[in-house]
Amino acid sequence: MDFQIRDAISQNMSGNSAQDIREVVEDAIARGEEHLLPGLGVFFEKWWNAASEPEKDTVLKKLETQFH
Repeated sequence: MDFQIRDAISQNMSGNSAQDIREVVEDAIARGEEHLLPGLGVFFEKWWNAASEPEKDTVLKKLETQFH
């Protein structure tokens, strides 16, 4: 099966507003279903690739705190 999750997520989210994206993220987290985690990973990857180094450092520090 030649299914690219990155491409599918990107296509499905194309044109969505910030509020739409928030709702998708919050719904995925609220459901807590394992099969939704790759989609959230795609969101994080897109953000990471566009983030500045200071933004990345801030998020990494927050994640460090959460996993401590």
